[in-house]
Amino acid sequence: MLRRLYDWVMGLAASRHASKSLFAVSFAESSFFPIPPDVMLAPMCLAKPEKAWHYATLCTLASVLGGVLGYAIGFFLQDLGIWMMKVTGHAGGLEEFQCWYGKYGVWVILAKGLTPIPYKLVTVASGLAAFSFPMFIIASVITRGARFFLVAFVVKKFGPALLPVIERRLALFAGIFIALLVIGLAASHLLGGSGDAGACVA
Repeated sequence: MLRRLYDWVMGLAASRHASKSLFAVSFAESSFFPIPPDVMLAPMCLAKPEKAWHYATLCTLASVLGGVLGYAIGFFLQDLGIWMMKVTGHAGGLEEFQCWYGKYGVWVILAKGLTPIPYKLVTVASGLAAFSFPMFIIASVITRGARFFLVAFVVKKFGPALLPVIERRLALFAGIFIALLVIGLAASHLLGGSGDAGACVA
């Protein structure tokens, strides 16, 4: 199954629908979709390294626009936003997120935008906490751009040499990626629900 999925993504990367699919995944991942765009960005850059910067720019733009949707959900649809955060392990409610941003501010976005921690958590929480929208946009552009352009750079520079290794060790790379996601979720839960942030909850 993993091999079929990998082959399908690589085929999609070379199709005329590649850019549209990447944009859609990047946009959706910033607010509700569970799969990060990196799983498409990397093989697409491998398939067409000459378009790596184009794909990274597309990813960044779509991700930030999706982040605006996540922010809007938290800001205008608080009940839905709180429910989404509870589903991902943040059950402290609105007061927890307001305290979270009061303590960490823009560092929350800078940290989570670059790591495997799901970015959707920070977009919805930013809206819930009524965090400065201009600052949210600036931090999102910096962190998401840095992340996607780093992926594009590594794949563009080392891609041809890495491709045979990735194909031979596909299951291992998938396992490492899943482990990073689990670690990211655990770190997110600790940041949002323990320590100083947890002490802010009445």
